[in-house]
Amino acid sequence: MGAAISSTLTMCLTYTCCSATNSLCNACLGSTSENSTGRKRSVLLLTLAVAIALWFQYDVGPAIVTKSGWVWKAFQWIPGFGKMLYHAWYDSCEVYKDNDALLQQCAGNAGVYRPTFVASLFFAVLAIVTKVEPYLNKEVWPAKYVVFLFAVTISMFVSSAPMFTGFYLWLARFGATLFVLLQQIILIDVAYNWNEDWVDRADQADRMDYGSGANWLHAIVATCVAFYVAACAGIWILYQNFTGCPENTWIITLTMLGVLGLTAIQLSGQEGSLLTSSVMSLYSVYLAYSMVSKNPNASCNPQLGSNDVWSIVIGLTLTAVSLAWTGWSWTAEERLNVDGVQSAKSVTGAHPIGGNGQINLDVPFLDAEDQPRQGLVTDSDGPAARSGRVANAHVWKLNVVMLLISCFVAMTLTGWGTIEELDENANAANPTVGRVNMAMLGISQWLAIGLYVWTLLAPRLYPDYEFS
Repeated sequence: MGAAISSTLTMCLTYTCCSATNSLCNACLGSTSENSTGRKRSVLLLTLAVAIALWFQYDVGPAIVTKSGWVWKAFQWIPGFGKMLYHAWYDSCEVYKDNDALLQQCAGNAGVYRPTFVASLFFAVLAIVTKVEPYLNKEVWPAKYVVFLFAVTISMFVSSAPMFTGFYLWLARFGATLFVLLQQIILIDVAYNWNEDWVDRADQADRMDYGSGANWLHAIVATCVAFYVAACAGIWILYQNFTGCPENTWIITLTMLGVLGLTAIQLSGQEGSLLTSSVMSLYSVYLAYSMVSKNPNASCNPQLGSNDVWSIVIGLTLTAVSLAWTGWSWTAEERLNVDGVQSAKSVTGAHPIGGNGQINLDVPFLDAEDQPRQGLVTDSDGPAARSGRVANAHVWKLNVVMLLISCFVAMTLTGWGTIEELDENANAANPTVGRVNMAMLGISQWLAIGLYVWTLLAPRLYPDYEFS
């Protein structure tokens, strides 16, 4: 009896695992619907590139230059491949041969450049192709993944210099700088839209049942308070732990002044909102922590003395996930607006307002294949088909964003391509530590603060100009 139960459970588990694996493979690599844009598969490929970059950085690269590890041993079985692999990774890092930590860090950086270069090239080519033929973005994704993985494998045998540590390094710096600007604009836009969405929900609730919208307004106030409390607590913690040297003290103090300044400017006028200001304040404090935690001076950075590999991996993984989600969200279809209503009306010949006075229009979702089949969708040329064509027409923008994200990932994981000799107590296994990374984080912080303050001041300085 026990054997029969065990056999049944084993069969059930096997069937469940096989079904789940089949569903996952079909979702990632299977056929796409007519209105699909292929965006999910683009994000998956970027995530795969980030995973390979982390593997190359912390395992493959150091193992090759030190001639250890299973990757190195595996290529020894193929005559001539081991020597070719070794020289491709070691020659550009030979200057650090007397310092084993810096040698491995150099090889790790070269490991990051390879998959991110291939991803950048992949998205660049796809952007050009889809600008001419948008539908190609959703076609033959299994073959695209095979080509990508094959190209990454070939890149392992290409010398790091000058292709990766020369040409691509400077290209990635330029692309990452563009993404830094784009990322701040995205964040401010998300913060504004968050506040507008909750205010609209409050208004809609009041129209249905007067007074019920107060719950949404209370949620806005509670979120503002929580974010400002977290920002203040963060600044206090930074003062307690990272003020052993003047540069860190200046970073924390300027961050506090920036938070107070943007909040005061927002409260002095009718532009912006406290929710948006609280989001920007908390983000500024987060960037301040990122800066001081990247300081290579061990006297004012207590984190340098720790060797918490899991913390580094989790932090880098969360960064990669957030970057992938940023690219996903930015390339999503625009939400319903007045123009959308008018366009839908002209396409279908139907009035967007139903007999009960409520809008009867399908809202564009992240993918056109997820469109509901109700409302104004009355024929094959309805809003769902139209939104699919619009998404496909602009899908080249997705590939441009993914190209910039690939460059930014390469710079984030390698400290913007720098190799610094750290203090003797520093954790050399963390290549993100360095003054160049600190400087870029500082630029990101004040760029975000400056852009947000400009959105508050511009309507006051130019009252006759309509900002949207």
